[in-house]
Amino acid sequence: MPTSFEWKTYHKWSKELGMVPFILARERSVNGNGLIQDTDILYLNVAGTSIVVLDSWEAILELFEKRSSIYSDRRRHRRLMHHNFHPTAAARFRPHLLKAARNLLNRFLDMPNDVIGNLRHMAGETIMSVAYGLEVKPKDDPYIRTAEQGVHPLVAAGVPGAFLVDVLPFLKYVPEWMPGAGFQTKAREWKKLALNMVEIPFAAAKRNLANGVSSLCVASLSLQKLENGTTDDAYAEDIIQGVTGTMYAAGSDTTVSAVASCILGLLDKPEVIKKAQEELDRVVKPGHLPDFDDEESLPYITAIVKETLRWRDVVPIAIPRLLTVDDEYKGYRLPAGAIVIPNAWAMLHNEDVYPDPFEFNPDRFMKDGKFNKSVRDPSHACWGFGRRICPGRYMAFSSVWIAVASLLTVYDIKKAVDEEGNVIEPQHDYLSALVCMPKPYKCSITPRSQKAERLIRSASNLEAL
Repeated sequence: MPTSFEWKTYHKWSKELGMVPFILARERSVNGNGLIQDTDILYLNVAGTSIVVLDSWEAILELFEKRSSIYSDRRRHRRLMHHNFHPTAAARFRPHLLKAARNLLNRFLDMPNDVIGNLRHMAGETIMSVAYGLEVKPKDDPYIRTAEQGVHPLVAAGVPGAFLVDVLPFLKYVPEWMPGAGFQTKAREWKKLALNMVEIPFAAAKRNLANGVSSLCVASLSLQKLENGTTDDAYAEDIIQGVTGTMYAAGSDTTVSAVASCILGLLDKPEVIKKAQEELDRVVKPGHLPDFDDEESLPYITAIVKETLRWRDVVPIAIPRLLTVDDEYKGYRLPAGAIVIPNAWAMLHNEDVYPDPFEFNPDRFMKDGKFNKSVRDPSHACWGFGRRICPGRYMAFSSVWIAVASLLTVYDIKKAVDEEGNVIEPQHDYLSALVCMPKPYKCSITPRSQKAERLIRSASNLEAL
């Protein structure tokens, strides 16, 4: 079993092993033309735990979309998320996204070398304000710190097989002091951190609502509906608390990963930066920063964001599912209790859909100066599948879009140089986890002009709410 970047290994096995239902077999399937045919489904039996990997859009469409009732559990949490984040509802929170993006610009003036740290603060500020209506401190904010401590263990533990107990469940009964049972200590400590992430900011939001000082946010809107006696059982306090806590777990690292990957892609493509800045200079009014009203007039910025979500997909294996009953696909039995993994990375790097798929090329989404809708949108895979598709995807895309548009409007982004003037090539190293995150890297992010610098200072701490 691969221990890192497993989505690449799964795809490699799919190509090597053809239509064979068990990956330990040595034969390959040959189609009618005498050519080896890739498989779109792999079955692994790991110490009695069944793992099924889906490696094509067709397999995912059949199982996760058409048979979603047995691969996805409907819960009140998802209904509450939908109420708050369908396209019309999500638009209410755009002022929060604008404020965080413009504060991000100011942070790059003061700390130009801390790319990941600046993006992490922006993501934290966005989610704390949208979920709880909380203002955060410019440095070392206690709410962001609590949330970061709670979310990182979830990301690390969310990959099937990350711990031996995932495939040998009896180990959960082994005493904590025995060798190999260190996961129990981690689990106990991580549970406390996760509970803090859920409980502490929610308690602050409740206090603000009681004191009449709460701003527009998911917690206040939902708690007010509960107080008004709604008949929708999704509006229960424990559900509201769970949903707002999940927002940070789902939206913080993912936003950081997307924007950080975008910058990495741009570093190798100065011609893309030039084309994007020409579009921004043509569309955005002088003395202003881009707004969501400009989105339709900035198709190349949209193409950059779409290509980022395809090129370096944030969650390469989406969210693994638990199959609740026996099922059958192409004559193969899929056993109840199996972990089913959708290989979104394979979908987004399919050379038949995206020629030269490992190249960062926003122009693949453009035609005659307009966004080319005939190219398959990465949203078919980058947000997950079926009923478990990311319910916050509309707000997430908007958050990444406004951050990228804002940065390119006022900053030049180039490769860093050392003290002797030698170019420092970015390494494109990533941390392998449920959310695939770039490791910290060096680059040069400087204001395009003195006028741009003044605009950044004037727009920071925007009173947009």
